[in-house]
This record gives sequence, structure tokens and C-alpha cells, in this order.
Amino acid sequence: MEPNQLVKAHYKTGIYIGRIIEDRGQAYLVEVLAVDKHPQQGDLHNPGQTENVFFHQRKALSFREKANVPKAAAHHYDDEIPAYETSLKDAVEQLKNKLNRRETSFNQRAYENVLDLERQYFR
Repeated sequence: MEPNQLVKAHYKTGIYIGRIIEDRGQAYLVEVLAVDKHPQQGDLHNPGQTENVFFHQRKALSFREKANVPKAAAHHYDDEIPAYETSLKDAVEQLKNKLNRRETSFNQRAYENVLDLERQYFR
């Protein structure tokens, strides 16, 4: 892949649609244009746990934010790019729906994080 090519990129626990800015050897510098999947909440080293862990709140990358994405995590994208804010709203809704499927202490805590992020994103 080369600069200006559109990609769907897995970055940490989120998935983004973006444009390659630069080839950096082992990674591509990708400019975020839309959110496909919102990052997970909680402690990634202790999934599903709420006791005795640091429960992280993870924001989605911002519009035009740049991230170093490992080459193996970037895949060609040729569909239409949704508007960033619309894609973020959709990704937040998908995550909330997923967290509401099972009633666990982890899902409740993660859901509260997502509600707080939603307030921050869409003031």
C-alpha cells in the first residue's frame, strides 16, 4: 500500500477508516477519517474484570488524528467514507447495544464509561 490509499485500520481496540499519510517501515502513519468500531473499555490485560484493576476509559481517535498502525493491521478500503461524527455516533451506539446484551458488572461499568464519553463527544 502507498500514501493517499484508503484503509480500514485496527488500532489498539478500535477500528478506523483513514488515509495512509506515510510509510514508516513497520507501520503506516494513518490519518483518521471515520470510526468503524469504538475502542473497548476497561482493563485490557484483565478482560471482564472490575475488581482490583484500573478500569480505563478509552476515547476514539479524533477526526484527522494520526496514528502509527502496524502494516498487518491496515487493509485496503474502497467503500464510501462516512462523515466522522456520524460514524462515531454509530460506533458508540453499537458498543452500547453490545454492552446491554448481558448484565454483568463489567458491562455496566463499561456502559457508564461510554455514556460519559458520549456526553464528551456530543456536547
